[in-house]
Amino acid sequence: MARVIVVGGGAAGLSAALFASKNGLDVDVFDTDKTWLHKAHLFNYLGIDSKDGTEFLEDAREQVDGFGATRHEAEVTAVAQSGDGFVVTAGDEEYEADYVVLATGTKRSLAEELGCSFTDEDVVDVDVTMETSVENVYATGAMVRAEEWQAIISAGDGAAAALNILTKEKGEHFHDFDTPADAE
Repeated sequence: MARVIVVGGGAAGLSAALFASKNGLDVDVFDTDKTWLHKAHLFNYLGIDSKDGTEFLEDAREQVDGFGATRHEAEVTAVAQSGDGFVVTAGDEEYEADYVVLATGTKRSLAEELGCSFTDEDVVDVDVTMETSVENVYATGAMVRAEEWQAIISAGDGAAAALNILTKEKGEHFHDFDTPADAE
C-alpha cells in the first residue's frame, strides 16, 4: 500500500488526507495546529451556512480520523528524496513516503528544499493536479496561489492532489464518486 505524507492540517491537507485514506492509501498528517482557519468564520464555504473555523477543523479532523489517517501534532523540519520515495523528518523521527503533499500555507521552505520550481509570483509551480516539478510531490492552497487564499479553494487543491495520487496508484483515472447506497 502506498504511503502518503501530508504536511499541514488545514483545509488543503485534511482534504488530501481524507480522499487518500478513504480510498485505501496509508496516510500520515503532520500539523502544528497553526492554520489560519482558527481565525476564520466560514460563510462562503459551499454547503455550510455559518461555521467557526476551529469547529470546522474539529469536524474535518474527525472525518479524516474516521477513514484511518494517522495525525501527528509535530512540525516537519525536512523533506528529502530517498531512492524511489521521500524521508520526512518531524521531531526526532524520520518517516518514509511514496508521495508528499505540502499544505503549509504561505510557508514554502520545504518546497524550496526539495527543488520544486516556483513561478514569477514566487509561488510553487504546479500542474492542474497540484503536482510540482518534483515527481510525486504536491503543493496545495496558499503555497500555489499569490492571493486566492480561501478554505474551499484549498480543499479542492487537496482533493486534486489525492485523486492524482490515486490515479497513479490504480493505473487509471480515479474518481471518488459516492452514491446513496455507499452511505448505508
